Amino acid sequence: MNNVPLLPKRPMAAALARRLPRRFAFVALLCLGLAAGPATASQEIPGAPQDHPIALVGGVIYPVSGPPIENGVLLCAGGKIVAVGRDVPLADNVERIDVAGQHVYPGLIDAYTELGLTEIPMVRATNDDAETGRINPNAKAQVVLNPDSELIPVARSTGVLSVLSVPDGNLLSGASALIQLDGWTWEEMTIKPVAGIHLRWSRMAPVNRWRQAKPSEQVKVRDRELAELRQAFESARSYATACRASAEGKCPPPDFDARWQALLPVLEGKLPLVIEADEIRQIQAALAFAERQRVKVILLGGYDAAECADLLKRLDVPVVLGGVHRLPRRRDDAYDAPFTLPARLQELGVRYCIGGADRPSMVRNLPYQAGTAVAYGLPPEEALRAITLSPAQIFGVADRLGSLDAGKDATLFVSTGDALETPSKVTLAFIAGRRIDLNNRQRRLWEKYKEKYRRQAKPSH
Repeated sequence: MNNVPLLPKRPMAAALARRLPRRFAFVALLCLGLAAGPATASQEIPGAPQDHPIALVGGVIYPVSGPPIENGVLLCAGGKIVAVGRDVPLADNVERIDVAGQHVYPGLIDAYTELGLTEIPMVRATNDDAETGRINPNAKAQVVLNPDSELIPVARSTGVLSVLSVPDGNLLSGASALIQLDGWTWEEMTIKPVAGIHLRWSRMAPVNRWRQAKPSEQVKVRDRELAELRQAFESARSYATACRASAEGKCPPPDFDARWQALLPVLEGKLPLVIEADEIRQIQAALAFAERQRVKVILLGGYDAAECADLLKRLDVPVVLGGVHRLPRRRDDAYDAPFTLPARLQELGVRYCIGGADRPSMVRNLPYQAGTAVAYGLPPEEALRAITLSPAQIFGVADRLGSLDAGKDATLFVSTGDALETPSKVTLAFIAGRRIDLNNRQRRLWEKYKEKYRRQAKPSH
């Protein structure tokens, strides 16, 4: 991960041209250009800053922090929500938008994705989601975000207006960033530059699967990774001690180390360590490590979180579920175990939110993941909360996002029906008061081929 545009990567093309005979160079460069061209930039223009008050009138408003408001009014100005209710007085200069018969929701938040870091997983030039090596807490997702990703407008089309963009990699993979899905640059898109430092916990028990290393080799790899992790935290604590001593004038400052500098807020309890773990032994080992290190933790993935409910509640560890649309991990699990997990955590009293299982092309399905949880026992109001206010609270941005309350960002959308159901269509969206273009590449392709079939269906003369 580095602060360079994702596309096109000219050094790669130039190197390839130097290696190939001259007669093949043009063909190679052309192929690279064709591969990168369609993913270079989306056509949608970022919204203009709000320059006058706007009121959404007559719809059903879902504040999330309170009960729905029938025939409500939502007033926003200067990018912020000013008032929400039934009888909101409106001045003459307010633009009134009639949304009667429609539903108004806060923007949905996907708390687990690589959106902005990965475009086409199988095209290496479009991926800038990981650094080499296993200890990279200093790698920042924020600075490599691609504002022109074609997947961003697609995500907005179902009401997902903010995401936690998570770096990939082994062990300490880097810092995630909470971003809004509109803006010319990554600076404009950033809501929270560093939301947490991400740790991918090693598999605790070896598995016997095709193409896997021998169990004994898997155990060696696990032990080596855990030893590296412990050493990294010991080095970071030594670095912190040296920094404090230097600040007190007791010794010269230590040599700057970006890795340990990035871990200081975690060691000080100012920033959470987001640990990705699914299996029960992973979760138990990860939480034991966090207790020994005395750091704040957010659990990411959490397939077996219900089996660790008492431990999670005692340590007050929230869970970001790695999607609802996933398969059972074990042969003896119920077929619907992933679908019922949110309802089970709700019943057990564990704090959680629903994430989108990291694939950027699937961010658009976030509301339907919550809808599936409703079909398998989760109350509808809790499902909506799990993709709005709950992730905002877990990552410390509930003062700006997650609900429709006065003083928060005017990040919201209007839908023709229940946002968690696939027939509903998003008709209007705002991010911080800016009206968003809801067109996208997939919609343009749909219109194109709809016209093709319309023409073919016309009788020929």
